[in-house]
Amino acid sequence: VQLQASGGGLVQAGGSLRLSCAASGRSLGSSVMGWFRQAPGREREFVASIRWSSGDTYYTDSVKGRFTVSRDNAKNTVYLQMNSLKPEDTAVYYCAARIGGFLASATPGSYGYWGQGTLVTVSS
Repeated sequence: VQLQASGGGLVQAGGSLRLSCAASGRSLGSSVMGWFRQAPGREREFVASIRWSSGDTYYTDSVKGRFTVSRDNAKNTVYLQMNSLKPEDTAVYYCAARIGGFLASATPGSYGYWGQGTLVTVSS
């Protein structure tokens, strides 16, 4: 699976951004797609995931009610809609894919495929 993330940028606190992750290379029918982020000096952390087949989603507590993960089957693309952004959301955001497994598995090591990161900067 090849993943290409895009959509990062600079936004003021309270604003919105939508990240995209285009997937190619194999069928995603049994996949779990995840979004992670890594702020400077911090470990990579889980943000959200979606099971491709069912559309079921899972979020870390800090983004619940603000972020929404979705997928477009026709475009083989996963999205992360980020609203009410806060300065603490500033990070490089990565999309990842895993074949099967638990939706709530939030460790980076459980994902086998990664896209390049896209930088999100939220100014106060």
